[in-house]
Amino acid sequence: MPHTHEIRPDLDEGIDRKVLSQLRARFLKLNEGRMARAMEGLSTRQQLVLNLLPLFFHVNHPLLPGYVSGATPAGLSCYEPDPQALAEAQRLTRSFSYKPRHGNPPRPIHGLFLMGSLGTLAQADQSDMDVWVCHAPDLGENELAELQKKCQLLETWAAGQGAEAHFFLIDPNRFVRGERDTQLSSDDCGTTQHYLLLDEFYRTAIWLAGRTPLWWLVPVYEERRYEQYIDTLLSKRFVPAEENLDLGHMARIPPGEFIGAGLWQLFKGIESPYKSVLKLLLIEVYASEHPKVQCLSLRFKQAVFANRLDLDELDPYIVVYRRIEEYLKARGEPERLELVRRSLYLKVNRKLTVGNATRSPNWQRALLERLASEWGWDQRQLALLDSRSQWKVRQVSSERRALVNELNYSYRFLTQFARTEQAASLINKRDLNVLGRRLYAAFERKAGKIEFINPGIAPDLAEDTLTLVQSPNKKEPGQNHWGLYNGSLTALEWEHFAPIKRSRELLELLTWCHRNGVIDSSTRLALHPGSSDLSEFELFNLLGSLQQTVPLPLTTVSEEQLLHAAVPGEVLILVNVGVDPLKHHRDLNILMTTERTDSLSYAGVRENLVLTLDQVTLNSWNEVMVGRYDAEHALLDCLRDYLNNLPGGTQPRLRVRCFCHNRAQFIARRVEELFETAHNLLLSQLNYRYLIQVQQHYHVLELVPGQVRHRAMATPAALLEYLGQEQSRYSPLHLDPMALEDHDLALILPMGQPDCIQVFYRIVDEYAELYVLDEYNALWQQTLPYHDEHSLLVPLQRFLQSILYRREALLPMDSNQPEKPLDTLYLQILPSGTGRARRVEPRPAPPTPVDKAFYDVQAIIGKAAPGQVQVSLYCNQREFSDLEYGDQLFAAVAQEIVGQRHETERYRCYITDLDLSGLLGDVQSPSILYLRYKASLERALNDALEQV
Repeated sequence: MPHTHEIRPDLDEGIDRKVLSQLRARFLKLNEGRMARAMEGLSTRQQLVLNLLPLFFHVNHPLLPGYVSGATPAGLSCYEPDPQALAEAQRLTRSFSYKPRHGNPPRPIHGLFLMGSLGTLAQADQSDMDVWVCHAPDLGENELAELQKKCQLLETWAAGQGAEAHFFLIDPNRFVRGERDTQLSSDDCGTTQHYLLLDEFYRTAIWLAGRTPLWWLVPVYEERRYEQYIDTLLSKRFVPAEENLDLGHMARIPPGEFIGAGLWQLFKGIESPYKSVLKLLLIEVYASEHPKVQCLSLRFKQAVFANRLDLDELDPYIVVYRRIEEYLKARGEPERLELVRRSLYLKVNRKLTVGNATRSPNWQRALLERLASEWGWDQRQLALLDSRSQWKVRQVSSERRALVNELNYSYRFLTQFARTEQAASLINKRDLNVLGRRLYAAFERKAGKIEFINPGIAPDLAEDTLTLVQSPNKKEPGQNHWGLYNGSLTALEWEHFAPIKRSRELLELLTWCHRNGVIDSSTRLALHPGSSDLSEFELFNLLGSLQQTVPLPLTTVSEEQLLHAAVPGEVLILVNVGVDPLKHHRDLNILMTTERTDSLSYAGVRENLVLTLDQVTLNSWNEVMVGRYDAEHALLDCLRDYLNNLPGGTQPRLRVRCFCHNRAQFIARRVEELFETAHNLLLSQLNYRYLIQVQQHYHVLELVPGQVRHRAMATPAALLEYLGQEQSRYSPLHLDPMALEDHDLALILPMGQPDCIQVFYRIVDEYAELYVLDEYNALWQQTLPYHDEHSLLVPLQRFLQSILYRREALLPMDSNQPEKPLDTLYLQILPSGTGRARRVEPRPAPPTPVDKAFYDVQAIIGKAAPGQVQVSLYCNQREFSDLEYGDQLFAAVAQEIVGQRHETERYRCYITDLDLSGLLGDVQSPSILYLRYKASLERALNDALEQV
């Protein structure tokens, strides 16, 4: 390398025009070397594009590519086409001839610069051309529109030549002020990175034609006096203004830019981590030095001033690598440095293993070989990296750990930097939070979440042949697990191999295989189902269902989705995976011949055919979750959790599938109907209760939006007790069509209405079944001896009238909208007798003549000792209290009643009025509460009557 002393064009000691000319020549010499390297890696047609671009911006000719109109701004500063460019243009269009413009015509195109990978170590066949078109600041809107149209036409023409080109219009004056409307490269994160983009421009851009940057001529030690320095250069005519371009200085980088750039690179790194590692580390280096940042563009300029023009050492990627290497060695972090080296090697993508090195030897390969030797990499290490396209699960999983650790570290570093420097504006805080959610969704482990192991590490993880095995879990006696093995293994072979992955449940393993592309449509699967009932038919259909529910590749999650909590988008319920429910029953013949077909209460023996459920969910953050339900209440637990995970108003796409050996379609349809009905009830925003019968057990889902609860009742008595619990508001009760088929309640319960009390009765020989649905739809039930409708209904009617009277007395009189008094409706269940109830018919209220006397028994209940109540009974206005009679209270009242009766026949006594204000205060209590106390008091009183 030629050596000369460092040039120092000092502002205070005087500036030498000759020195400035030498400096410009050095930058142009380096530029020429980079341009030659760029051309070396291009095809002949791509070279044509770069050679002709300056000419196309210099002239407007109707036959040349990019022509819009004669009014399109044309004329490139300091440019005259050379014979080679003119000859190539004439080969494109034979009638074209160039006529130099005499005088001093306007030249509104100030400069053309090439950004991107061209001319660097990382240049590849597919590298695109990002061209900055710097133009005069005084162009009007119409002129800019014409110029933009020209750029679009040139992009189309370049594509036809095999070159992907992008043109970006730059107004230097606005750019210096940090003003721009659009991105300035195809890899640009937007307007939040001005100085970092300028830093990259100054150290990587290749000058194509036009004016050269004034920044080249300003010594590093004068960077903080940049404006003063260039003002001197221009005002004193050390350099002509028409030959130079000002895009600004690199004296300082605002800390907010490190956050903006880091966010962008982390966002890209989630899907392509290798491409982002180098830039993320450079941002970390810069941020760690803030506010005294030694940015690479200033180091680059210092090297040119010192005449250190080695193309290899000034290669943009080598410069970045050396700076990161310096930083990580100083920190003592060899593992991170090794990841950076792998990232650089894979980015360059030049295979150095024996057999590859002899092909297309060039400067890139030579430089990369020197680096690999410097790093101490042997052929084994190189072979591993060169086989990246064949990497499968084990290698990818190992590499993922390093990459995810690096991305998470970068996020924590940026977050801490923003906090320390107080550089995070409101939008940056929001962006940081959104990015944190992206990282969480992509990489965070949690129960039931399927880990995605291949974020841009290897192109294809699919295996040609795999073996799927269920086997006993030696660490958990009595339990089985599933293993996935490479190749097609026999029952005698697989035990001698280590599995790719193990899972307790089959669906977890299959979903992991699908999400990570380990199994695709061409994969051949050998199956050893062990003790399961899994068939190849079922396995094929399970994979097909997963492909429908989790379609790959997944679409990018929008920022709007990340601003809200994750919600289910696609839900797949798989019933009885690897299980034949009929095979588990003791009497297969009964099941196969019966007429009863409900899958939840199948056949005369009422067998539940839904034994297990596996749920696969793809949510709005692209997380894939798997859950398993196989306990006693598997179906109801799955349904409860499904509903609780639904936010209000949204409905995922639900698929229910079953592929077991027997009755699969019927089972799937029954479960799907159940889920859809429950979801529709939940959407009603009412406090619904959904009654379901599974075998001979009863289940209620309490469908309160945001909190669905599951109640299980093993017996009819337990169900009646549950239905009799008071409600705080009206709660509709919906019955599954198959529930309570042979019970009166199947007719009664769906008939509940708000704001009324409904009395149902059915005559069964010498007894009557009495049911009451109160105003909140709670159920009270009683079995009574039957004489006639009058004696059955009138005592209840009197009691209800008395508590309604007490309730109305508490209502405010001055309310503009007084509460409507509760109606009492009477309905008879028909036919009478013990057969199945078929219908319900309304009946008039029983007549209660005011002139007919009746025996009045009033009860008042109040508080006593903690947890106890005190009872006073009034018989025809005479008081009997437990204070006076103690545990003989009911016996004393029974004696009084018998003494007042004229008939010799013993018949029941009824409570006609009840006051609970001493217990509950003056509040509106539901009628069911009064009815429960009434039943309890009457039971004690009638037991005492029988003893008299």
